[in-house]
Amino acid sequence: MDLIIPSSGLIFWQLLGFLALLFILIKFAWKPMLAALEERESGIENALKAAELARNEMANLKSENEKLLQEARLERDNILKKAQEASVKMIEEAKNEAAKVAAEQIENAKAVIETEKKAALAEVKNQVAILTIEVTEKLLRKNLADEKAQRALVDEFVKEVQLN
Repeated sequence: MDLIIPSSGLIFWQLLGFLALLFILIKFAWKPMLAALEERESGIENALKAAELARNEMANLKSENEKLLQEARLERDNILKKAQEASVKMIEEAKNEAAKVAAEQIENAKAVIETEKKAALAEVKNQVAILTIEVTEKLLRKNLADEKAQRALVDEFVKEVQLN
């Protein structure tokens, strides 16, 4: 039974050793351990706060980036719209300018054609007049070979002149 129930002296000395050990631990080891635990706890708490701040800052940056991206998209759309409008305007102006130039060229061509037509008609009239004069001259030489025919022609011209 000695093994199951210790003697009172043993209990006393064990209690005295435990209390001495407890006193020494409280005096020298407990405070540094508590300080280390508090320091670790505050470090973890600071790390959690820093992580929360970083998370909030990341959320703010993400929303700000989304806002900037949206603004950039709007600006891009505006620039593309303006570029397309400018392109359409330039094409329209080029078409109008080409139409004006074509109209001017057509008018110039019509004027040149009209001028050439008049010149050709004048040339034809001149040729007809020359041919008429030559034919008339040949006919008159043949018809007016005798003096009697010449007098008859002069009389006829005189009558026509008096009528006019």
